[in-house]
Amino acid sequence: MSQHAVLDNNTHRDLRVRIEPNADLGDAIMSCVTVPAEFRQVQAHFPILFHKNQANGAFNAIALFGFENGENLFLEGGKWDALYRPLALSIQPFLIGRSADGDGPGQVHIDMDHARTGDANGVRLFDEGGQATPYLEDIASRLGLLDAGYRASEAFFAALRQHELLEPLTLEIELDDGAKRSLVGFHIIDEERLRALDAATLGELHEAGYLMPIFMALASLSHITELVARKNRREAHG
Repeated sequence: MSQHAVLDNNTHRDLRVRIEPNADLGDAIMSCVTVPAEFRQVQAHFPILFHKNQANGAFNAIALFGFENGENLFLEGGKWDALYRPLALSIQPFLIGRSADGDGPGQVHIDMDHARTGDANGVRLFDEGGQATPYLEDIASRLGLLDAGYRASEAFFAALRQHELLEPLTLEIELDDGAKRSLVGFHIIDEERLRALDAATLGELHEAGYLMPIFMALASLSHITELVARKNRREAHG
């Protein structure tokens, strides 16, 4: 369950949150949502795949951390073994809240039931004078980037659908011990269709700012091999 509250420097003056990577704090996940605006950073470390909502047909992008539910191969001994944490993971337990109609400025909300919230060993959100700490200011900046990325991504995915640039992915991997794992239910950029686009269409995608994240998503797929290697190391060490 979640209990969202608007963050307030009076009500939450002494509230602290845990910020370290930890499976018990919500990091034991095989993927998290990412947005095109951060594909450049994400592709340096993680495969970027696309997931289709079967209920409404909408797509979103995910950064892949493992091959099974609850598996995060970038959690190593309580540390995050990559130089980047995707925005959607790094802002927990915070989120942007808006009015029911979606208009107006966003507000910083916090999930009071999240495992990171309320621990005395955590980091303060406000100082003694009620001013936001540098940590909270950084979180607010990240939330703004993620919110803007979400809002801009709808048009990006519309362009991918328009030009039929997404194809289903079925990936079968065999581990060193002979065990097999499958990745199904995801999509990737259809490189063949991308290559077949004419110059005018490519120019339109570039003008809209979509061509770079498309290339970043394609480049990220090279990390699937590295993810398999992480899985093999994890299995070998129990």
